[in-house]
This record gives sequence, structure tokens and C-alpha cells, in this order.
Amino acid sequence: MAVAVGIAGYGACVPKYRIKAAEIARVWGEDGARIEKGLGVFEKSVPDIDEDAATLAVEAARNAIELGRISPQAIGALYVGSESHPYAVKPTATIVAEAIGAGPALTAADLEFACKAGTAGIQICMGLVGCGMVRYGMAIGSDTSQGKPGDALEYTASAGAAAFIIGREKEEFVAEIEDTFSFTTDTPDFWRRQHAEFPSHGGRFTGAPAYFRHVIGATQGLFEKMGTRASDYDYFVFHQPNGKFPLEAAKKMGIDPEKVKPGLFTPLIGNTYSAASPIGLCGVLDIAKPGQRILLTSFGSGAGSDSFSIRVSEGIVEKRGGYKGWRLSDYIAHKEYLDYALYAKHRRKLKSL
Repeated sequence: MAVAVGIAGYGACVPKYRIKAAEIARVWGEDGARIEKGLGVFEKSVPDIDEDAATLAVEAARNAIELGRISPQAIGALYVGSESHPYAVKPTATIVAEAIGAGPALTAADLEFACKAGTAGIQICMGLVGCGMVRYGMAIGSDTSQGKPGDALEYTASAGAAAFIIGREKEEFVAEIEDTFSFTTDTPDFWRRQHAEFPSHGGRFTGAPAYFRHVIGATQGLFEKMGTRASDYDYFVFHQPNGKFPLEAAKKMGIDPEKVKPGLFTPLIGNTYSAASPIGLCGVLDIAKPGQRILLTSFGSGAGSDSFSIRVSEGIVEKRGGYKGWRLSDYIAHKEYLDYALYAKHRRKLKSL
């Protein structure tokens, strides 16, 4: 890229509540072991009764600010990507901006593109920061995703958020974003119309023509654009709707699955939708060494993927070392299990209440 841009701070948030896939299977008369094996998901996060995409985004944003040591007043753009914004007409982004103490001199908006709205926000911030319109931009992916009771989605649809501060001062980088590439088509594999309570999906159609075509298309497109190959990267983070698709995508591209596993968190927390691949990136940034390279590829139904080539900077060591807040590993370890009845209460699945 002509102007260097990079990640100056990052943070994640995952609710403490969990429900096991086997517990959901028990209620619907399914074989829990078969479900876990088939999806590669053992449990998922569940938002508390007073948690939504806005509150999760606020906590992730505060963590990113603390790790990055960036004044919220210096943030000139803030975008929240989600498919579960708490309001149909009222931006989540302004709620987050006010809560973190950002000043009024900023541009803010909500984004929606299924599970890749968060990475779309990163690209927008890259453009605004790179051209000098703003000093810092913040991009957040946050969701409390929905699944119809008894539907396959219910075993994976979970909640979480990840936030990234994009800047242009190299000495502030935890990682430099070397380049990005997107692959987009009109492939309706997943949708929810206005007023519909739960989304619909195309079943097996979500695999080859949707997820794999776009994830592979974007990843290989970035390889070709940059003249790189799989062996040039130490970690790969792919969108993770379940625990199996990212590993299968890696296999199709000849990528060592061991490079994917460090950023694969869906088996433990479910599919956090707009936060899924960004949370994976947070987990990798928590362990990556300066000089190592990460390739991130998101996927959003409808359908599209964004790929990023990211090189870890020397500054990550000092910022990680001085950070006293919660890391992704803390959120994953801090958990409390719910049975299906309490889960249904938390997710407001009893519509008569």
C-alpha cells in the first residue's frame, strides 16, 4: 500500500454464559455426540439478559483503547458491523462512541454484511486513515446472533465482539496491514427479511458456492495481488461458522492446518458472526511474535470475503506487556453454564413474555 496503515490497538469481549451443544441436542432429541462431531462445536457463548451488540462492542472498544494507549478523543471514525444491532433505526456506533468517551468530531455509522461487516469496517478505516482524513479509525464486529429453536443454526449462533484501532504512525503499530483484497458475488445462502424473528439459510448451499468459493477466492486473490504464497504466513484466520469449515478451506488451499488452529475459537464459543474472524485475529495477536505474518479472511453470507495480509510489529511486545485488562483467553476461561430453559430465557425465545 502507498501509505502505511496498521493496527494500533485491539480488544475482544465474550459473554461469560455458555450452553453445551449436547444440551441443545438433548432438548430436540438429537445425538449430542453426533452434533459435536459434525459441527466441531462443543459449546457456545450466550449473552446475559442485559447484554447486546452495543454493550459487547463497548467493552471490546475499551479493551482496544487500553491496550493501544490511544485517547478516545483522537478517534475520528467509528464503525460497528453487526447483523443484530439493538435498534432498527438508531445507530449502535453513536452509543459506542459516547460510552468510550470519543468526542463529537468524528464520523460514525453502522455496517451490515452478515458475518463480514466488521472487516468491512477495517477496510473503511484503512482508507480514511491512509488518505489523512482521520488520525485513528475504530472498526468493531459485534453480534448476538440468532438461531431458530431446533434449527441447525441454534447449535452455533453465539455472541461476542472484537475491536481494532487503525492508525498510521508506525511506532504505534502492533501490526501493519500490508494489503487487502475482497471477493464478492450475489450468492443468497443466508438471509432474514424485515420483521422475521430468525434467519433462514440454504442448508448445504452455504458450503461450496458460498463459504468456500469466497474464502478461497479472496485468499488466493490476495496471494496473487501481493505475489505471496501460503508458506509466507505463520498464521491463518478464516471465518469460522463452525469448527470444520476453516480447516477444510485450509486443506483445499494446501495450507498447514496447524497454522489455522491457534485462531480457531468457534469450538469453544460458537459462531460470533461479525466478530468471528476478528476474534480469531485477536487471539493470534495475543501470541504472535514481531515479524510473523498473519492472513485473515472473513466471510459474510450474501456473499463476500475480505482478506488481509498482516505483519506483526515490534511495538506489540510493549503494548501487550503493559496491558492490564482482560484478554481473549480470560473471557474464554471465565464461564458459567446454562441449561436450555435458562438459555431460552436469556435469548428471549419465549415470545409470549
